[in-house]
Amino acid sequence: MQNRVFFPQAALDQAIVDGSIDLQGTELLIVAEGRRYRLAEAVHVLREVTGAADANEIVGKVKSLAFLEELGAEIVESSMILGENAYDVMPGWMGSPIGTFDEHVTSPARAEARARFNSESFPAEEPRTDEDLLAKFLVKNL
Repeated sequence: MQNRVFFPQAALDQAIVDGSIDLQGTELLIVAEGRRYRLAEAVHVLREVTGAADANEIVGKVKSLAFLEELGAEIVESSMILGENAYDVMPGWMGSPIGTFDEHVTSPARAEARARFNSESFPAEEPRTDEDLLAKFLVKNL
């Protein structure tokens, strides 16, 4: 299974403002790395708020809006009703890397992106995985 990452909407909004990411349709680009992710609207299910059992076993998980709507969920801002349950959710986007990390590392898009930034923009140690790349990106941009 391919790794996916959840991008909270508030974090994306800030990253767009500061120019560290670019959105084109359903693709997110980490500008300094040239790494692309395909996006789908999603929510991170934070907690069940009625005190009832989590019959759907979704607390703590990220689910696409399409999946939740198929189940009959109603989502308004940071609240979701699904059956007899009510949840607090964090809106955002689920991202799947486009291509493998090895393909990314050797891609012309990465070389071009990195050529536009000085070496001080990059961590001393090169990222070895998508998780590594995202962790370094988040530390630098949060």
